[in-house]
Amino acid sequence: MIKIGFVSLGCSKNQVDTEVMLGLLDKAGYEITSEEIEADVIIINTCAFIESAKKEAIDNILDIAWLKEHRKLKKIIVTGCLAERYREQILQQLPEVDAVVGVGSINNICDVVERALKGEKCTSFEDKNTSALGGDRMVITPTHSAYIKIAEGCDNRCTYCAIPLIRGKFRSRPIEDIVQEAILFDKDGTKELSLIAQDTTRYGVDLYGEYSLVKLIRAICEKTSIPHIRLLYCYPDKITDELVQEIKNNPRVLKYIDLPIQHINDRVLGAMNRHGGSAVIKDAIKRLRDEVPQIVIRTTVIVGFPGETQEEFDELLSFVKETEFERLGAFTYSREEDTPAYDFEDQIDEEIKDERLDSVMTLQAEIAQRYCEKQVGKVLDILVDEYDAAAGAYVGRSFADAPDVDCCVFFDIDGDKTKYKQGDYVKVKITDFEGYDLIGESIK
Repeated sequence: MIKIGFVSLGCSKNQVDTEVMLGLLDKAGYEITSEEIEADVIIINTCAFIESAKKEAIDNILDIAWLKEHRKLKKIIVTGCLAERYREQILQQLPEVDAVVGVGSINNICDVVERALKGEKCTSFEDKNTSALGGDRMVITPTHSAYIKIAEGCDNRCTYCAIPLIRGKFRSRPIEDIVQEAILFDKDGTKELSLIAQDTTRYGVDLYGEYSLVKLIRAICEKTSIPHIRLLYCYPDKITDELVQEIKNNPRVLKYIDLPIQHINDRVLGAMNRHGGSAVIKDAIKRLRDEVPQIVIRTTVIVGFPGETQEEFDELLSFVKETEFERLGAFTYSREEDTPAYDFEDQIDEEIKDERLDSVMTLQAEIAQRYCEKQVGKVLDILVDEYDAAAGAYVGRSFADAPDVDCCVFFDIDGDKTKYKQGDYVKVKITDFEGYDLIGESIK
């Protein structure tokens, strides 16, 4: 029995691709192992969105290569965004790699494994704009909290972003297909379903001629009993009044939205080719907060974009301070080849980028502390993710926390470690906080 190991890097969308490949390999009769030291073949599903992600992918390839020399590992197969973006270069520059599979060829993974095991150095790069979407998955995370990828690719063409180059044009999955997958998760006891895509709010335009995210949400709610749906990767220019009302009025839609703005200065937004300027961003936030007062908004911003002046950065900093996003991630601009911004003049020094990043995150830490202070004394519904033996506490999340990217709630420290199980909802009274995380005690 050939044992297949997997390393999945990058975002939740990449994780879904990993699970589709695992499902195919399992169906084909391969044994899937989580122990890399036991694997005959290891598939590394990579990210290549920014420079740090590419470095992480290459480091993982080199680390896994040690197993070829010292353990039973026979073949290394590289898939995902790095594979799609650099294709032949990987085999040329990383001789440790035996096969390379593009994002449009994940359904060919069994054939590639078979060819590699026969000694062939092979590649597979089918058209990413026509490849099948979806597929049966072997879920590698606890199913109480699951992702469904509702679309692939992106048409936004932000000047700093390589995703359209890597992932191709925006393509939605049919509502019926997504609902069938949601039904399977419902049968597995999923409590929280996160809808993901490169641009979730664009869902359905290519299939139905109109924004159809609300229709999809309602279809999932009609056909399943999954208690909560979370919306990730939504764009400010596509926050329709219909969507705002669905978030407000549908009790199964968590009062949370991931709304990347990237900047607030109109000149910078224009240079980024972001759709809609500062007025659109401010209007979307105002409508969400006016209609859904308890909503938690997560955003991301980029500092050090080519030509960003100190005054333009100060405008962004002031906006972050004024808006007080409950959740915020910040990144320094990464200069990516084959993107328009790569050739822009006035590239910013790395030292200045880092200083601006520190300023944003220092400010956000203060905002987060004030948010945490307001939670003390409240009773929150917490979804249990695990029992952390090292912390001696249960770890879970409230509606305000998306998996993998946001904060956690630690509760019942040194308490009964058999009282709750993964996927339980527990009422927790918040008593304290540490950094970005909350601390509390369960109550009856």
